[in-house]
Order: sequence, then C-alpha cells, then structure tokens
Amino acid sequence: MIGAIYNEILYRPLANILVFFYAAIPYHDLGLSIILLTIVIRLLLYPFIAKQMKAQKQLSAIQPALKKIQDQYKDNKEEQAKKVMELYKSKGVNPASGCLPLLIQLPLLIALYQVFRQVSDPAYFQTFLGQLYSFVPHPTSINPTAFGFINLAHTSIVLGILAAATQFFQGYVMTPSSGIITGEKKVGTPSAGDSFQKALQMQTLYMLPIIIFIFSIKFAAALPLYWVTLNVFGIIQQVVTKIDTPYI
Repeated sequence: MIGAIYNEILYRPLANILVFFYAAIPYHDLGLSIILLTIVIRLLLYPFIAKQMKAQKQLSAIQPALKKIQDQYKDNKEEQAKKVMELYKSKGVNPASGCLPLLIQLPLLIALYQVFRQVSDPAYFQTFLGQLYSFVPHPTSINPTAFGFINLAHTSIVLGILAAATQFFQGYVMTPSSGIITGEKKVGTPSAGDSFQKALQMQTLYMLPIIIFIFSIKFAAALPLYWVTLNVFGIIQQVVTKIDTPYI
C-alpha cells in the first residue's frame, strides 16, 4: 500500500517529467533534462525552503531576548523552558520548521535515485517505460550522455567534487553567523547555547559535503548532477531573495 502510494506520488511523476523534458529538448540531452527537472523540484520546494529561511531570520532576531531569559532563569530550567516557549509563541517562531525541507527531500532523493538508475541502465529500461503515462512520449532508448561528454550512467569524480563544493557553499550561505541570510553577523561572546548551536552548524557545514561526495562517487553521475543543480539554484535563491519580510 505504502509502496503504491510512493510510486504514484513521487516516482512516476518524476520519471514522466524527466522523459517529457528529454523528448522536448532538441538533441535529447539527458543532462539538460535532469537540470530542468531539478529546477522544477526546487521551485515546488521553495515555499517550504522560504519558511526555513524565515525561521532562521526570526531565531536570529530574538537571540538577545532569548539570552536574557537564559541568564535570568539559569537556575530554574523548567521556568526557563516555559519562558522560551512563550517568547517563541509571542514572536510566531517555530524552531522545528527548519527541519521540514529535509524531511521532504529525503523521499524525493530516493525516488530520484531510482529514476536515474532505471532511465540510464538498459537492464531496467523496459520496467521504466512501463511507468510512463500514455500522453508522455515513449522513447525506444535514452542516451545517458550529457552535454556530449559526460556519461551519466557511470560515476564522475568531477561532479562529485562539484556537488560537495556547492553543498558547502550553500551551507555557508544558510549559516546565520555568515550574515548572508540574516543580514547581520553575530558579535560578542556566545552563550553556552549559542556555542552548542554553532558547533552543530559547523559539523553539518563540513560533514554534509563529505557525505554527499562519498555518495556521488558511489552512484551514477546523474545523482551528483542533480545535487549540483539543486545547490546552485538554491544559492541563487537564497542570496537574491533574502526574504525581507519584517518578523519582529
């Protein structure tokens, strides 16, 4: 039951959009088709990503008030937690909203991996064709070569490096201490809570690109191409938009 829902909601739509782009693009370039599919995905995810960016700006804006509560109730953790929740509620802050884009992207990533594997591997191609809608062109074959020189059915260290590098830069842009999204850099001596949060951010900033690089060189190059496009488009959105809505 769950598998059927997953197939109809995620796998089939992604597969059909990819083939639609492949059939519509002159010279039928799979790499360009993946880039267009990734942009569509990023645009669909943007409302959730915008909420994440908004939450980061809100959290940054209430840091002085949050630190005041932590100092005032440092010996009464229960009252401290109560006051923090009251502050969040009064300012309309939802700290958990930053996790939503990640939760949405995980099943998307799994579905995309399956789509990329089946579309570029002759052993799975007939099964893949069976997932196409009747109004979508049914190609007799799909050329896995992107831009005339990258075989997306094989691994690519270059794309793996680009995926890791763009992920690192996007993580840096999203880090509140960079000041790029929040509009200001933190100064002064950080509290214990700030230090823990910063340490966690730094671990994510450096570890996630490493993880992405490892996955990128283990799987077909179609996957890191998706990551590179997703990251580059995300960086552009984050830097240009910045969401200038007043939150406080």
